Formats: sequence, structure tokens, C-alpha cells
Amino acid sequence: MEIYSTEEQQVDAIKTFWKDYGTSIIIGAVVGLGGLYGWNTYSDYKVTQQEKASEAFQSVGLQRADPVAMKTAAAEFSTAHDQKGYQAMLDLILAKAAVDAGDLAEAEKVLKQVIAAKPGSSLDVIATIRLARIQAEQGQLATAIATLEQVTDEAFLAQRDELKGDFLSRQGDVEKAKVAYQSAMDKGGAAASPGLKMKLDSLNQA
Repeated sequence: MEIYSTEEQQVDAIKTFWKDYGTSIIIGAVVGLGGLYGWNTYSDYKVTQQEKASEAFQSVGLQRADPVAMKTAAAEFSTAHDQKGYQAMLDLILAKAAVDAGDLAEAEKVLKQVIAAKPGSSLDVIATIRLARIQAEQGQLATAIATLEQVTDEAFLAQRDELKGDFLSRQGDVEKAKVAYQSAMDKGGAAASPGLKMKLDSLNQA
């Protein structure tokens, strides 16, 4: 950096610098402050929207005792709020209500919507596992096993492999079921599912 020996040289340097770059500095400052204001405004808007979505979500949840009313409320939520997480949780609740009502086809449709939306926070993984269970309940064991293959989140691998063992066992494929159960055991599945070891031992003794 050049060092100026007199005040006059320093003043002249400042004048020259301001002449060359002053406009750019002003524009940059205006744009920067405008961007900061715009970002803060956008952030405030997002927070407000999330708060409204949270309140609406709780309101829909109060309709659980009436499946028809809840489905209508959930549809209204979907129209009014662009919140993938809340929407996915509502859809999971709707899917469970459909299962309780014996409408497995409706539950399957709703769970596929959750998976397609990719809401994150493991909600799509939970939907995938529940979808596999429903497919198995409908006798679609091969399809259910294929659905489980979509689960790659490490936190759910033990649960995935135990379910795969259940489905393979129901298909009569004992050897593959043993492999699946052992895989679940190796991933620490027995800690969350005490019955896992019993399933494996039962097949080993058969």
C-alpha cells in the first residue's frame, strides 16, 4: 500500500479514489442495505407463515375423532399452506386413519404422496416403511420387499431388515429370512425390537 508523506497528498489521494470509486461504493451500499432489508422482511414473512401453519396443523389435529372432517381440514391446509413437513405429518395421520377404517388402498395412496413430496426429516422414510407394511397386508409381499429396498437411512436399516425378514418368512423363504433377521441383529435391531432375536432363534430351530 502506498504511504503518503503529506496531508495534501493524502487529501488528493482520497479525492482521486472517491472520484474513481465513489459511485460504485454508494451503489454497493444501497444494494447491500436493500438486500439486508429484503432478507429481514423475507425472514419475518417465513416465520409468520410457519407460525400460521403450526396453528392450522394443530387445528386439523383436533379433528381426529371425525375422519371425514379431518380429511376436509387437511385438504384446506394443503391449499392454504406450503409447508411440506406439516403436510407430510398430516398425511401420515390420514393414512393411519384410513388403515383404522380398513381402507388400505386409500392409505397406500396417501403414503405414496408423502414419499413423492420428499418432505425430509425422515418423514418420507417413515412413509416408505408404513407403505411396505400396507402392501404386505394386502398380500403384495414381493412389492413390499421391493419398497423396503428404498430405505437407505442408517437410522432405519435395522427396522427395514427385520421387516424384510418378516415378509420373507411369510413367503416361506426361510434362509433369506434368517439372513435378513441376522442383518437386523448386526445393526443393533434387538435393542429397539426385543422380539427380533426370538424370530431368528425360531427359524434356526425350525
